[in-house]
Amino acid sequence: MFDAKQYKTTTRAQWEEAAEAWHRWGPRIESWLGPATDRMLDAAGIGPGSRVLDVAAGAGGQSLAAARRAGRDGYVLATDLSPAILKFATSEADAATVETRELDGEHLAVSPGSFDAVISRVGLIYFPDQHAALTGMHAALRPGGRLATVVYSTADRNGFFALPVGIIRRRAQLPPPQPGQPGPFSLGDPERAETLFTEAGFHDVRIEAVPSPLRMSDAAECTRFERESFGALHQMLAGLPEPERDAAWAEIEDTLRRFDGPDGFTAPCEMLVISGVR
Repeated sequence: MFDAKQYKTTTRAQWEEAAEAWHRWGPRIESWLGPATDRMLDAAGIGPGSRVLDVAAGAGGQSLAAARRAGRDGYVLATDLSPAILKFATSEADAATVETRELDGEHLAVSPGSFDAVISRVGLIYFPDQHAALTGMHAALRPGGRLATVVYSTADRNGFFALPVGIIRRRAQLPPPQPGQPGPFSLGDPERAETLFTEAGFHDVRIEAVPSPLRMSDAAECTRFERESFGALHQMLAGLPEPERDAAWAEIEDTLRRFDGPDGFTAPCEMLVISGVR
C-alpha cells in the first residue's frame, strides 16, 4: 500500500541530505535544463514587474531566472518542503526581489489571487496529491494568471533516468508505480497531464516537448551526478543494505556507458512544458 504521508516524510529527508550536492551540481543542471526553463518562463508570461510563485523550488536556479525577468519591480517567492535546499536558494537570491519560504506544495499558504505566474520545475511529478497541488496553484493566481511546469516526458525518451530507475526497481524488488502515484514519469502522458490541469480549473492548457539531452564527460560522471543529487533514486534504494546499493550503482554506471561516445556522454532526455491559464 502506498503511504503518502510516509512518502513525503522520506522525500523531505532525502532532499535535506541531497541539498548540498544539488547546489554543487547547479551549473551543470542549469545548462541541462536551461532550454526547458526558458520555455517554462515564456509560457508563464513572466516579464518586468511580475509576481511569481515557484513551487518545489529546490536550490532556486529557475527562481533566479524568473527574478531576472521580473526585474527590480517584480517579486519571486521560492518555496520548498526542504529547508536545507532553500538555504542555497537564499544564498544566491537578491533579497530585494526573491523571498524563500518553507511550504508544502500541496498546501500553499499564500494569499489567494496574489500572483501573476506560478512555476514548478521537476517538482510536481513527485507530489502524492497532484490535484491538490494544482488546485492550490490555481487559487494562488490572479484571474488570467498563468501556471507553467517542467516535467519529464515518457520513460522511453529519458534513458539517462529510466535505465537507473529500472535497475533499482529490480534490485530493490519494487513494484511498478500504480496510476496516480508520484514518480519521475507520472506526468509524461500528455492526455493525463491535460486532464489534471483541466480538472484543477485551468484552461488553454498547452504541452510542448523540449529536447534536453544530458551531457557529461562520461558515464561515470553521470552516475556520480545521479548518485549524489537525485533524491528519488536514494529513496528507492533506502531499503537495501549498503553493499547492495553500491552494486546497484555499479550496474547503473555500466549500463549508462552505452551513451559514451567520442565527444563525451550524451544521453536522451525529453522534458514537457505544461502550461495553463486561470
